[in-house]
Amino acid sequence: MIKSMTGFGQCINDNGQVLMSAEVKSLNSKFLDLTLRLPKMFSDKEIEVRNLVSEKLERGKVTLSVDYLPYADKEIRQTYNESLFLAYFQELNKLAGKVGVVSNERIFEIALNSPDVIQGKITETVDSEEWTKLRKCIEEALKKCDDFRKTEGSALEKMLKGCVDVISRELSEIEKLDPKRIQRIRDRIKGNIQAVFGEEGYDLNRLEQEIVFYIEKLDINEEKVRLRSHLDYFLQVISENQNNGKKLGFISQEIGREINTIGSKANDADIQKHVVIMKEELEKIKEQLNNVL
Repeated sequence: MIKSMTGFGQCINDNGQVLMSAEVKSLNSKFLDLTLRLPKMFSDKEIEVRNLVSEKLERGKVTLSVDYLPYADKEIRQTYNESLFLAYFQELNKLAGKVGVVSNERIFEIALNSPDVIQGKITETVDSEEWTKLRKCIEEALKKCDDFRKTEGSALEKMLKGCVDVISRELSEIEKLDPKRIQRIRDRIKGNIQAVFGEEGYDLNRLEQEIVFYIEKLDINEEKVRLRSHLDYFLQVISENQNNGKKLGFISQEIGREINTIGSKANDADIQKHVVIMKEELEKIKEQLNNVL
């Protein structure tokens, strides 16, 4: 079983007091590339959340957005330095009196917005029970994303197996054509020798030795056996209960190497037609493997 690296998962939890939500999007990447957006009050949980993502999704370009929105929150989010405000206001009043300005409302606004008068709350405490609820929401979104990946992976697996079947079928056709190719090479060499030297102008035994030597250079039996073995191993790995995207990529490289060697050594137009089809299917495999976990 394989998984896709493309996925989406979302969790929304509204208990009437707090609206919690987590949304996960995932695309393909060689490594785990996580973009995380957490509410400020949960910033100390970032490492914990990153570990959750790494454990569940392993690899991919992942974006995780988390929101925590309390309803009817009447808690004051900022404080005011009263003594500093009064000092600013009194000083501004003195200056206003010297120039004849009497608008206290404008002076109040300036004093209120003077440096260090408005102060944010130093700490924001988070109830551990609330974090537990939010964590479960994040875990649910990650699970949905992982389930999405499994569904996409099933479709990918079917497509990849189809490509391997086509390559295997074309290899069977090459195996049928290869003996005929060898005989054609043998007949062509003999015909050329006889055309140049005549029936009695050459050593038949020496000719047979040279033909065998030449045919050995064009022999593709080892490549056919290795290619068949690589195809079988590819199907074995794709059915294992672990994520083997990188391993499948390495196997596909070996498959390509054998296909290319068969094409170059065979030196036969009929076989080359099947080689072209195998290369086309292999390109489809490589393209889809970029998205396999």
